[in-house]
Amino acid sequence: MGHKEFILQGFTDRTHKDAINELFAVDNIQKILISVAFVSESGVQQIEGQLAKNGAALSVFAGVRNDITSHQGLTRLRGIGGTTLYAVDTGSRNVVFHPKMYLVRGVNESRLIVGSANLTLGGLNNNVEAGLLMRLDMSDEADRIIVEQIEAEFAKLPDAYPSHVLLMDSASKIDTLLLTGRVTDEMALPPPKPNTSGGASGSDPVPKIVLVPPPIRRSLKPAAPAQIVAAPAPQATPVPRSTGVSLELMWESKPLTERDLNIPKGTTTNKTGSVNLDKGLLPEHIDHRHYFRNSVFNALTWTYRSPTVDEAYTTFQFVLKGVSYGDFDLAVRHSHSTTSKSYLQNNAMTRLSWGPVVAYVADPSLIGRTLALYRDKADPKRFVLEID
Repeated sequence: MGHKEFILQGFTDRTHKDAINELFAVDNIQKILISVAFVSESGVQQIEGQLAKNGAALSVFAGVRNDITSHQGLTRLRGIGGTTLYAVDTGSRNVVFHPKMYLVRGVNESRLIVGSANLTLGGLNNNVEAGLLMRLDMSDEADRIIVEQIEAEFAKLPDAYPSHVLLMDSASKIDTLLLTGRVTDEMALPPPKPNTSGGASGSDPVPKIVLVPPPIRRSLKPAAPAQIVAAPAPQATPVPRSTGVSLELMWESKPLTERDLNIPKGTTTNKTGSVNLDKGLLPEHIDHRHYFRNSVFNALTWTYRSPTVDEAYTTFQFVLKGVSYGDFDLAVRHSHSTTSKSYLQNNAMTRLSWGPVVAYVADPSLIGRTLALYRDKADPKRFVLEID
């Protein structure tokens, strides 16, 4: 096995940029393979000179839909002549393409870095990062097998995941990633998101990627009830509110069904236009029949709808597969009867009306995904709905 060197960037004068530049000291370069979660223009610039000398040998797999990889970064990569660039879109903000690896294969020697550094300025220079630089002897069978296995695994991804591993062979394809919110614009803060419209969710056809190991469900510990405080007295000089938004997870559903998405198939099943806020993934000790009215939406102003149902309207930002479609005023209805059949059977007592959001959720491809409900910590009357 070839020579190995550990890199702990930030605590010595050794950076990943330095180490990556060393990769290109290999004679007779045949193949360059880079796989990273995040790409920024400043990151590409750090090693662009070396990449440009070997563009015809360069293949890059870069993660998108992660709020970091930028339009400028991918555009700069694609501008390196001969580069084969793939955007890896998992179809889910909660499933991130995350491998960080830099491989240069030569006839007699190959060099490999595996670690935490992305193709960003922070990853290559500014952050605290760890990595392992390996010099591999291609005449050694064990070393050669490692290189061949790495190349083989990445080579089969485009055919194995054609909806998720996307060849960026034109500028318009990178533009589309920006327009659909899957990459950021480094000149815009926050990244641009599509405007709210009545269009259907078919504008984002990427399904959630199916990986070999089964997913592990996260445990949910709901936030405490919102504290309702009196509005402060008016001030002579308005105090601008911070643009940062801090959210707390209040509830997460089990896998969504046709009924949840307002697309029931049964001839005797009517479209309700709403989704039940049921037990979902709440801990056993929380009684969902009272939780939403008393702890999640307790800051809202509730009005009479019927002898057993109260109603409130509030603002929900709707996020689908990591892309925001804007704010919507939606109705929340709560049945407060404790003697009804639904209550006695531990069914949902609180329902969220989809309203105009139904144009986005009435999509069979969303079956099996999950719905998460977040509350703004600074404003308990604002919420985020996310289907991932």
